[in-house]
Amino acid sequence: MDNERIAELFEGLGPVSIRKLFGGKGIYFDGVIVAIVLRGELMLKADAQSAPDFEAAGCRQWTYTGSRHGKLVSMPYWSIPDSAFDDPDEMTAWARRAYEAGRRAGK
Repeated sequence: MDNERIAELFEGLGPVSIRKLFGGKGIYFDGVIVAIVLRGELMLKADAQSAPDFEAAGCRQWTYTGSRHGKLVSMPYWSIPDSAFDDPDEMTAWARRAYEAGRRAGK
């Protein structure tokens, strides 16, 4: 996903900055990380308060198997509902959830 498309998706939230992160990209709004792009997939930040909304929408949480212990590790990033990619208002609502989760995390 190129930076122009990322900026377009987050337009309703406001101007975002994009930085290299984890071999992918970190997307920041107002100094708060709100999303990542990893392996070409855009994922939004969530927390205990917002994760149920993502789950209810059928989104997937980013998980991986830890190389040291072989256990499944869950990260605080979730996929975005497909419908949000084509609906700027819906995308803005999801991006705001991600921003609020980031603010609550203090990062």
